[in-house]
Amino acid sequence: MTLPPPLGSQTADDLRTAEGQVEGQVEGQVEGRIAYLLSAQAVRDRCRQIFNLCEADKLEHFTCDLAQLDRVAEYVVETTQQSYPDFEVPFHSRWRHFDAGDTDRLTPLYQALGDNQAKALLDLVIISVLLDAGAGTQWRYHDPLTDQGLGRSEGLAVASLRAFEQGVFSSDPQWPYQVDAIALQSLTESDLAQAFQVSETNPLVGLSGRLSLLHQLGQTLATNPDRFGQNPPRPGNLLDFWQDRYGNTMDAGVLLSEVLASLGAIWPGRVAIAHTNLGDVWPHPALADDPLGANLVPFHKLSQWLTYSLVEPLTAAGLSVTHLNALTGLAEYRNGGLCVDLGLLVPKHPQVTRESHVPSSPVVVEWRALTVVMLDLIGDRVCQLLQKTPDELPLIKVLE
Repeated sequence: MTLPPPLGSQTADDLRTAEGQVEGQVEGQVEGRIAYLLSAQAVRDRCRQIFNLCEADKLEHFTCDLAQLDRVAEYVVETTQQSYPDFEVPFHSRWRHFDAGDTDRLTPLYQALGDNQAKALLDLVIISVLLDAGAGTQWRYHDPLTDQGLGRSEGLAVASLRAFEQGVFSSDPQWPYQVDAIALQSLTESDLAQAFQVSETNPLVGLSGRLSLLHQLGQTLATNPDRFGQNPPRPGNLLDFWQDRYGNTMDAGVLLSEVLASLGAIWPGRVAIAHTNLGDVWPHPALADDPLGANLVPFHKLSQWLTYSLVEPLTAAGLSVTHLNALTGLAEYRNGGLCVDLGLLVPKHPQVTRESHVPSSPVVVEWRALTVVMLDLIGDRVCQLLQKTPDELPLIKVLE
């Protein structure tokens, strides 16, 4: 940073000009750090820093046993072969969950939408992913059209699909297949509980939190007409915004940053810099806290899950998403559990697995960060085993 000249040589106007320049430089640095933390590259970089500490045995809760990497990659290949014998693996996204239980639920929806698919499908997948937080072990959704019972993420997907088809998120009685600000802001907990079949004997973890998130989404839609349009504001109108800005091609890393910029305001208050809510970003005590934000580890799990899930409907609408490997693996319990169960990640003490830990705890931050790095290593090894390039078998397919 260039310092102003000595105080004695300055007039009052000089001082004000110099002060403004310094403030502008500082503000620019802060904005740059915020933009960096809201990127896929920052996820990979900071998780790699945690991994480097792990390799140096400087983490308190985990170590890695990379000798198990081949075993894990072979397990992934064998599991993939069971589901996709020809290794024609689809993208890992919310769209796979809608057909849970080997049931085609999307073809009837496509037929109902007719020529109005593009924005409706964006509406559906965005609302469905945002509702995709841990459901708990007791909750299940009974799909009335297929007589199937589904739990966890798959159950939440089908429940959100049926609610979408029933017009729960639409304010237009003539057109149920949309999500708009008016309907979201008027949604009650009773409405949501009914849509997700919640009862005393079928409790859904975090019902009120999900409702709050939908209310925040409605507010964000209503107050950002440049992104979400008007009459009514809806998530699907992002298609127009992105096509106007990027044409027919969009880098996956840019898409993630756009998702974070568009929806960042809806998340509950967590770590913030300059009043900007960073979302799924957490400090770790082993990282230095200077310069600003250097101790923060971003994951953006739900936002990356949404970004992965946007690829297919955006492509169908004529907007190609490139450089998919810019995104990272998802730092969530299934992926992290795989790494622990197969001995790739090794807890250093019994409390890691015997006790509960809040998301901000160093235990969870270490686990999630190491999971992201392990998924990159697994993806590379799987490609080697199958003699495929990363472009032929990108991480989005390895995750599936």
